Amino acid sequence: MDRKIGAQYYTLREFAKNIEDFDETCRKVKEIGYKIVQISGTPLKAAEMKEVLDKYDLKVVTTHRGFDDFKNNLAEIMDYNRTLGCELCGVGSMPNEYRSGEGVVKFIKETNEIAKELKKEGLLFGYHNHAFEFAKFDGKLMMDRLIEETDPESVKFIVDTYWLQFGGQDPADFIRNLGERAMAIHFKDYHINPEKNFGVEMCEVGEGNLKWDEIIKACDDAGAKWALVEQDICNRDPFESMKMSYEYLKTKGFC
Repeated sequence: MDRKIGAQYYTLREFAKNIEDFDETCRKVKEIGYKIVQISGTPLKAAEMKEVLDKYDLKVVTTHRGFDDFKNNLAEIMDYNRTLGCELCGVGSMPNEYRSGEGVVKFIKETNEIAKELKKEGLLFGYHNHAFEFAKFDGKLMMDRLIEETDPESVKFIVDTYWLQFGGQDPADFIRNLGERAMAIHFKDYHINPEKNFGVEMCEVGEGNLKWDEIIKACDDAGAKWALVEQDICNRDPFESMKMSYEYLKTKGFC
């Protein structure tokens, strides 16, 4: 796996709503030490972002867009990713209407059709997991169907470590078993907070309970390409959270 750790801009989405803020965000991300990024959660156009990203020598490795965009605006998504310079076109989540036994069948069919068109243009479809994919329908996990019934050559996964743990999975085992289809990994830690009635919450990488040495080794074993720090909710300034995660991962050989 590439040891250049990435920044998932969904964490910084409140600071990327206009191009001036996006420029300042990229400056801060570069100053922390990040070299690769994922574009997500911003309404900005690809061309204007690319100019800023090039200014700070930040490479985009994947994106997130809504599934409706993939169904209705696929040509635009292709252009968006080509402009940003990345082949992995990620979908942020499976929409609610597909989250059933019959729904997942429809989602898989549509995903395979979309992925086939992307592959013709040298692009790949990336599915980002949450925890609901580990629900069972007719005795089978939805996630198992997503893995087994989508085209392995054109459908890859953007694996989220926090949501794997939340869904009752061992993140390292899941990543290792998925192999090279685990193309990008969201490094997100899982914290037990006794002040919240022993509830769980997202936290900076290294501040929670996930076994990062095992996860990192599994990423290497699987042949994953990139790891990106993501924290949907931060209890402090998001840039400080991103810096804490970066500094921890530097101790694990990332840069």
